[in-house]
Amino acid sequence: MGLGTAVSDVLQGQRGNLFPWVPVFLGAGIGTYFSLKTEPGMAAIAGLAAVALLLGAGALIRRPMAFLCWVPALLAAGICLAFARTHLVAAPVLDFRYYGPVEGRVVAVDRSPTDALRLTLDQVRLDRVAPAATPQRVRISLKGQADLPDPGSRVMTTAHLLPPQGPVEPGGFDFRRHAWFKHLGGLGYTRVPVLLAEAPGGDQPVERLRRSLAQYLQQALPGEAGGFAAAVTAGDRSGVGEATLTALRQSNLAHLLAISGLHMGLLTGFVFAALRTLMCLVPWIALRWPVKKLAAGAALAAGAGYLLLSGGNVATERAFVMVAVMFGAVLLNRRAITLRAVAVAALIVLLRRPESLLSPGFQMSFAATAALVAVFAALRDGEVPLGPRWLRTVAALVISSAVAGAATAPFAAAHFNTIPHYGLLANLLSVPVMGTVVIPAGVIALALAPLGLEWIGLAVMQWGMEWILWVARTVSGFDGSVSHVAAPGPRVLPLLAGGFVFTVVWQGRLRLAGLIACAAAFGLWSVAERPHILIADSGGLIGVMGPEGRALSRAKAQGFTAGIWLENDGDPAVQPAAAARWTGGLDGLAVWNGSSFRLVHAPGKRKLSAASNCNREDIIVSTVAGESGCLLLTPEVMRQTGSIAMTRGGEMLTAREAAGERPWTGWQPEGQEIRRLRRLLNGDGGQ
Repeated sequence: MGLGTAVSDVLQGQRGNLFPWVPVFLGAGIGTYFSLKTEPGMAAIAGLAAVALLLGAGALIRRPMAFLCWVPALLAAGICLAFARTHLVAAPVLDFRYYGPVEGRVVAVDRSPTDALRLTLDQVRLDRVAPAATPQRVRISLKGQADLPDPGSRVMTTAHLLPPQGPVEPGGFDFRRHAWFKHLGGLGYTRVPVLLAEAPGGDQPVERLRRSLAQYLQQALPGEAGGFAAAVTAGDRSGVGEATLTALRQSNLAHLLAISGLHMGLLTGFVFAALRTLMCLVPWIALRWPVKKLAAGAALAAGAGYLLLSGGNVATERAFVMVAVMFGAVLLNRRAITLRAVAVAALIVLLRRPESLLSPGFQMSFAATAALVAVFAALRDGEVPLGPRWLRTVAALVISSAVAGAATAPFAAAHFNTIPHYGLLANLLSVPVMGTVVIPAGVIALALAPLGLEWIGLAVMQWGMEWILWVARTVSGFDGSVSHVAAPGPRVLPLLAGGFVFTVVWQGRLRLAGLIACAAAFGLWSVAERPHILIADSGGLIGVMGPEGRALSRAKAQGFTAGIWLENDGDPAVQPAAAARWTGGLDGLAVWNGSSFRLVHAPGKRKLSAASNCNREDIIVSTVAGESGCLLLTPEVMRQTGSIAMTRGGEMLTAREAAGERPWTGWQPEGQEIRRLRRLLNGDGGQ
């Protein structure tokens, strides 16, 4: 049997199920682009585009071997697509610390991880910064201001702005890349009031409607229920406190706060079922009109309205694409929920925003959806009984919660370093309430609003939300409700995703090979080593791994960096407890004695002066510049490398080396201090 015949037999066995591989290989190309250490040149991209076109044309011949041309064609197309998106969204980014007047138009209001309210501004003006060098958008955290301007308002204030910062550790989440695709060229804070320069005009009616709705719900529904309602209807999380967010995350209910596939599916499903039922109750309509298609069209319109009202973020846009594909299939008399429909939705999202492939939202939502479709299709095809009719709904709920939780848990653990142990229980107690109480009550409140009777629906909605919040607080308070896991190595997530996709999409017994790949990914994860020494790019913190966990050089300040380090270690300790592990000290300095060098942390001028009596083999890390005979790492020096990680063997990896030279990185050339550090770690005394 020849190779062509063998390929033909394999493809014949996958007949009707090859299309789901299209977004898989396109996504693999996108992932390849983002994993590169250097930006490809235009000549390389032009060559890849030509290869993609030629191979795609060859694949149209539809011979067995020619069909395989789609694989490299899609890989090349994914690289070209990501390259084009990266350069099309390019916008100015600050390359210095700015302090002075800031003026701009409010386009978003949200809350930072430290629970501070913040504004995102466009049409920005900065003092003494040329328009061509002014960021397209900036984001400013507010310190203590209660009155927030409405979207569309022009405001002015005096603020500190910085360029988007790099990873807090080499290989970690690169916020600069995230900011690049959001056109954020500066981030900072203000300690003075934000003044209204110009009232909202008529250019952002949807944003003003969203803000008005969020404010109304927070006033009509007291406490956290109002903030929850504003989040799930208008996408405004500014009324949800950090304690509530933590409880939702630790109970695996954070997905109820984000407007994603669950909300969009529940809303459009309720509208579809309600309208179809009402029209079927009128015989004249039911016998003359295509009731199912009319209900599907109305549900699709409701989903589009929800997309606009929620702010149209990436997660909601992704959810709308999925329900649009589903109801589009209904309108075309096709089966609505299939792997093909999931693949179409994934393809549309990747074509629009290829960078979303790297986001936990994309990975978790499509993992859950694909797993649910595959499992319920297997149950249907295998005619597996789910019990008597009265038990089927309960069984379907338990199965769907368990399957979705199992599919998303590895990706959630990889991104957030936690595994909620009682997530299934919390979802069983909350998701039915969201689907049967909260969403329907919200739709009813909207329908009754013209009559002034919206309070009826809001009262029911409040009860449902208070129940969900109670479940979150209760479950998150259980002993051992959450396990903490260390961050995986760079190869784990691609291998895990590849194994999962192969298991779900491939037809036949060979799909078990996907489970082997997943097992290999978990094996690599279990043996991954965390860096022995971490140095923050600001010079404000050092972390050294010890027998009790990572010891931090400071009990206060640099809280965000400290939290990320401990989180990536899988360590639930808080910063003061981690700082208590640091045993070395000298005249108020944090000192760690290594085998070939001594690491001294001297933040501030006073401590740097106290560290002046040092050996040439000492490494002093400080937040300020100064004179020293030792190797001195300051923010100016660290700007060349970003954060630094060292292994127990003395090998050094910088954030610059891990991220590479990409449009969003903006590294400076390495100076003599970094070259001296490399020599010191190599054992030649830094000479």
